[in-house]
Amino acid sequence: MQQAIPYGGGRVWSTATLDRTSETLAFKKSGSGSGEIRKAVEESPVVVVGRSGCCMVHVVRRLLLGQGVNPVVCEVSDDDEAAAASLVAGSMPEDPAAALPAVFVGGRLVGGLDRLMAVHIAGELVPILKQAGALWL
Repeated sequence: MQQAIPYGGGRVWSTATLDRTSETLAFKKSGSGSGEIRKAVEESPVVVVGRSGCCMVHVVRRLLLGQGVNPVVCEVSDDDEAAAASLVAGSMPEDPAAALPAVFVGGRLVGGLDRLMAVHIAGELVPILKQAGALWL
């Protein structure tokens, strides 16, 4: 079975490497990871931002895959974690690690794993995904 290659508008991700098998953006130590994450959030219907190798990112991704959505996963290193956490909320939390993983749907922050699960259990996740254009059914 072949996987679809995500649409990128012909742009090459300069500071990130895209793994085509899992659609994961892994950010290098370049300092501009926050700008690339912001660009991914604006261009993709569903984006998951989390630490590299985090098990909660895997859980979020599996939940979204179960709903029929193939999210873009942005994995940040420990060095870029504070910059990525500043994207999550207007106010930086005391512990930047507590803000990740973060799920963006349609360019808007849904929340972390706990908020995503609450929205899913309430039956509100599918309508949000449809409105963002991530689901067609």
